[in-house]
Amino acid sequence: MPEEEWSPARLIPVVGIRGQEEQEGRATSSLLAVMAAVPDFGHALLQSLGAPKGKLSTYTEVQLRDGDGKLSIPDGVIVAERGQRTWRALVEVKTGSAGLQTAQVSRYFDMARQHNFDAVVTISNQITAKPTDSPVALDRRKAKKVDLYHLSWWRIITEAVLQHRFRGVSDPEQAWILGELIAYLDHENSGASGFRDMGQSWVSVRDGARQGTLRASDKQVREVSELWEQFVDYLALGLSQDLGREVIPVRARRQSLAQRLDSLIQELSDTGTLTDTVRVPDAVAPVAIVADLRARQLTTSVVVEAPREGRPIARINWLLRQLRETPKDLRVTVAFSGTRETTSLLLGEAHEYPQRLLSPVDPKRVPRSFEIALTRPLGAKGGRGQGSFVRETRRQVIDFYREIVQNLKPWQPKAPKLPESPQVVPVLPQAEPPPFAAADEREVGEGATPEEPALEDEPTQPPFAPSLYRP
Repeated sequence: MPEEEWSPARLIPVVGIRGQEEQEGRATSSLLAVMAAVPDFGHALLQSLGAPKGKLSTYTEVQLRDGDGKLSIPDGVIVAERGQRTWRALVEVKTGSAGLQTAQVSRYFDMARQHNFDAVVTISNQITAKPTDSPVALDRRKAKKVDLYHLSWWRIITEAVLQHRFRGVSDPEQAWILGELIAYLDHENSGASGFRDMGQSWVSVRDGARQGTLRASDKQVREVSELWEQFVDYLALGLSQDLGREVIPVRARRQSLAQRLDSLIQELSDTGTLTDTVRVPDAVAPVAIVADLRARQLTTSVVVEAPREGRPIARINWLLRQLRETPKDLRVTVAFSGTRETTSLLLGEAHEYPQRLLSPVDPKRVPRSFEIALTRPLGAKGGRGQGSFVRETRRQVIDFYREIVQNLKPWQPKAPKLPESPQVVPVLPQAEPPPFAAADEREVGEGATPEEPALEDEPTQPPFAPSLYRP
């Protein structure tokens, strides 16, 4: 066998894993050990959990007794120390398709309170938008002194990739150790996967949307809505891994996870659509994603503000020039100021007849914004293979960003210019000082000239959106 086909020796091997319990134990021990060995990674993972940035100590299989003397063995413990402050958290881990159990998390929560822990951290393949969102419905009245956080394995992998590939680890040995953790968690045998699929209810909900039989009270509608929320978080974290920047879903700050799910359920049952939006730092606009289960179509789009100066046709041509090398089946929709009227054309026709995007009622009406949308057939299959909803949606979002969004620039007004021939201000002769003026006063007056005002700095160009570098 050629040398290039040999399997490299790994610090954390994926072979010989027998059963769920061993899978969870190995994943827990590997993660906690690397968090302590590579402090930059450990601090980055814990910074949103309220832990101080200091010395990290991690433990597995810690034995604790509750108030009745019953012994429990949480999967792990994290201790962060800085100065006089010590932060401690119990860790509960699940891998593969195993989900967190409310009764078990609640028991560890009570134990954390009895033993003066600051937090309980759960880890599983259930993906949430932020660590404060938990997949389990816990009585929040218990959270007066103990915080509850959740980290998905996909978020942990994302943080490891960002630290290893983009932020960097100064110590070469620590960088190698972190790379070994990434290789381990990225293997399917580790049980630390990303998003699996849209669940067993996907086909029935997909068909029910097309037939108009969905109801908000259906359990299958809730299941698909919950998985859609996780899937969008999965897409955002995946883009973060590729771009090296934090990509986040756009959600109302004051809206809880339960409220968001209620909105998704209502929308799915009423219109047969699943919608969300993700924001890439410094991109021209957030990317909207609409999965229309009734029409079996997926649309990705951005809305770009139109220039605020120039004739209407010049403002339209400003956008079309940026879309010369993009797919011709993109749809461009123009919204106008002071009216709900819009015009819309496929990009190929818009390039050939840009005047057709002007308002037919009043061609002098000023464009307010442009929507650029790409619509493709919806991946209808379950699972994650070719033609599945998960695979085709992820591919379209990445392609739309790579081919269109990352190349778009927002409009910026031109800097004001000075006249080409500045006016010369005549200098009046100074009057002779009176005969009684002091000599030193005359000398000061002769050399004094007014200071010229400084020119304002030219406006800087807006930052470019990060680019996807992987094909």
